[in-house]
Amino acid sequence: MGARVGFIGLGIMGEPMALNLVRTGVALTVWNRSERARRVLVDAGATAAAEPAEVFARSEIVILMLAGTSAIDDVLGPDGARRAEMLTGRTVVNMGTVPPEYSARLAAEITGAGGVFVEAPVSGSRRPAEEGTLVGMLAGPEDAVARVTPILEPLCGALTFCGDVPSALTMKLSVNVFLIAVVTGLAESFHFAAQHGVPATLLRQVLDAGQMSSPISRVKTAKLAAEDWTPQASIRDVLMNNELITESARTAGIASPLLDVTRELYADAVARGDGDLDMAAVVRAISDRSAGGASPELTAGIQPGGTKSGASSV
Repeated sequence: MGARVGFIGLGIMGEPMALNLVRTGVALTVWNRSERARRVLVDAGATAAAEPAEVFARSEIVILMLAGTSAIDDVLGPDGARRAEMLTGRTVVNMGTVPPEYSARLAAEITGAGGVFVEAPVSGSRRPAEEGTLVGMLAGPEDAVARVTPILEPLCGALTFCGDVPSALTMKLSVNVFLIAVVTGLAESFHFAAQHGVPATLLRQVLDAGQMSSPISRVKTAKLAAEDWTPQASIRDVLMNNELITESARTAGIASPLLDVTRELYADAVARGDGDLDMAAVVRAISDRSAGGASPELTAGIQPGGTKSGASSV
């Protein structure tokens, strides 16, 4: 892996991912708003850039792990007016989660500027990022995907080619439907048990031994039993992903009944100040609903008379 690689976005996921690249010998140039994260990478052997443009100047391949479209626009220039001087001759790999429609426009703009674009969103949280066991989904020109695959392999336990942009992001949102439903269901299970006096440790023991147990469920049952809300995937990020799914569903004219409900629940969790906690802490918002005595219709986002509330419609 002799390519010069840049990495922009050293957050909860990005920092351990970039560290794994450095540890495998990749010549990595990094940039992040946080000075602390830059120091961690420099101490590990990376080169810190003073600004994003320096990352592009030093790199042939630039990985973006940024929190949403506004952060990407801040780095690459606004939608429709990208900084072509940075993009020409570069391969840009976006590993963050954005709307598929935005990704398709971004691909067209980067290609028009003389660059190459690869989608590479990942499924997983901080622990798989640390362990290099994320599940990566790839889309873009096959030659470009083949070129970046050896760089992404140290980050992922599995990589799947999905086709043309934005098929990887559509796949990622499909995966997240299941993820959000599973973890929210676990949180509600612990709340239900607690309200009936069932010890959380006992519930964890039964769930971890059962056929529904999985790596993600075991991580989250441990957090729920210990009330450990250290973020692996924050409530704020889960809400963002949930909104992407429901917005995409509305655009396509398809139903998303579970995610319509969980969107309101995670919005409640952010409103109560829990946005930076792990997604398992959504159990606190569920507890608020029990304490408040809300009716089943209202807690599901349904107003009396059978119409959805405005907050449920995306």
